Amino acid sequence: MLTMAATTSPYPTTVKREENGDIVFTITLPKAEVEKVRKEEVAKMAQAAKLPGFRAGKAPKEMIETKLDPEKVREATLKQLLPTAYVMAVNEQKVKPIINPRINVTKLDDEGDWEFEAITCETPEVVLGDYKKDVQAVTAAGKILKPGQTEVQKPKLEDIVKVLLEKVTVKVPQVLIEGEAERLLSQLLGEIKKLGLSLDQYMASTGKTIETLKAEYEGKARGDIALEFILQAIANDAKLEVGQKEIDEALATAKSPEEKEAIQKNIYMVTTILRQQKTLDFLANL
Repeated sequence: MLTMAATTSPYPTTVKREENGDIVFTITLPKAEVEKVRKEEVAKMAQAAKLPGFRAGKAPKEMIETKLDPEKVREATLKQLLPTAYVMAVNEQKVKPIINPRINVTKLDDEGDWEFEAITCETPEVVLGDYKKDVQAVTAAGKILKPGQTEVQKPKLEDIVKVLLEKVTVKVPQVLIEGEAERLLSQLLGEIKKLGLSLDQYMASTGKTIETLKAEYEGKARGDIALEFILQAIANDAKLEVGQKEIDEALATAKSPEEKEAIQKNIYMVTTILRQQKTLDFLANL
């Protein structure tokens, strides 16, 4: 674990690069800065506040402040301070996050400094090794005609994926694994609810526990994310790109104007999927 300290920012910061790939920022919000922003937020709320006997925004500030919800004032103050402090820390440390950070507020002292933790990550290093040779060991078997066959067999996609996950080295940051596992669990809960079951009923019927379910989904998340980074690295290595023609062909498959509009709004995701498929086709033909 590597720890660094950011010194030029007005928000004292330490940065830890964990062994699991996470980058953890611990950022202090000085009392003076907190109070300054808090007053600004209270002033904004005062402009919209309505008290009996006063026109909107005309009641005495001291009277308004006693009526404001302290929790809402804290939330508004944090909403202003957190993004600014985080972006400054990221820029100062020259970190290139690939996700929005997970924020944990660790200290909210009305009489002192505030503190929060921001967990993010960068694109992990992918060591491809001799991936072409590894994949060719899978595809070669299908190129040999067996008695009764008239054409070579296409390699199974799962066999190519398996060898890539076994042979290529990539350390997936824990924050990515947890985020994807939570998404999968949320998706499962939605499906269970549609079936009219409770989580307890589902676990009883499958013989699983919360712990085994979480471990199962974290394992799946680790493999899925690792494969994404591996395919991206192979596409870069093989200089595989998606052209406008391929994007236009994807748009042409839309069955309705609404579907076409949805594709256009998510063109980056569509391009990513097309590039992944192009990479898998490239590997299958090795």
